Amino acid sequence: MPLFTFRSIRIYILLGFLLFSVIYTVHQLLYSRSWHNPLNVVIYPINADGKNTTARYVDTLSVDHFRGIEKWFAREGKRYKLLIERPIAISLGSEIESLPPELPRYRNAVFNMMWGVHLRWWAFRHSPDDGSNLSRVRVFVLYHSAVDKPLPHSLGLQKGLIGLVNAFAVPRQNKQNNVVIAHEVLHTVGALDKYAPGGYPIYPDGYANPNRKPLHPQRSAEIMAGRIPIGNGMLMMPRSLRSTVINEQTAREINWVK
Repeated sequence: MPLFTFRSIRIYILLGFLLFSVIYTVHQLLYSRSWHNPLNVVIYPINADGKNTTARYVDTLSVDHFRGIEKWFAREGKRYKLLIERPIAISLGSEIESLPPELPRYRNAVFNMMWGVHLRWWAFRHSPDDGSNLSRVRVFVLYHSAVDKPLPHSLGLQKGLIGLVNAFAVPRQNKQNNVVIAHEVLHTVGALDKYAPGGYPIYPDGYANPNRKPLHPQRSAEIMAGRIPIGNGMLMMPRSLRSTVINEQTAREINWVK
């Protein structure tokens, strides 16, 4: 039986591609979490609802709208005595005029994998700069004008260092938008969610100060829990990153604590 047939060649190519993908993903994970140099975070705005009001908002965006994220990472890094003073460097990419692929309606391992490959291909095609993906997190922010409707779920992927953030195209929401962006950036470098299915922070990892007495009300949110527990099942959204922290468990997940 011949060693090389059309079918076997296709299988060898596929296996080679998968091997390269695994090696590249591991290298990317190790490099992005080394914290020897600032992690480049590029924000790509998208007019998600096609409205003129959203377009006008997107036109006003500058890197200064996101500078608070950079300062917050520096503040939290200092608390954990990182050797690098500036853990991330924010920049603003060009507006993207194409929407990312929708999440599959029926989600299982196969559909999720296929969607992930599709998303990474979409991101590759629509990321205008040619920076190295080993040190670049691409955050695609999908802006919506309607503030009376809940936004679709945002997410951050370690594979590919990609974030998809749904945000409000309203100036008063800028600071809370930055909370969501910071949350998803942390997902790309290994941080896990710390809230239960109902959205309530999980004790103790989802609390900014789990040793506080009395425990409630908490004064800040753990960034990966996203809410401030104030007691009796009540939660409050942090108004800005100033009211959020990275607790020790999250710091360990992103390699800030050995």
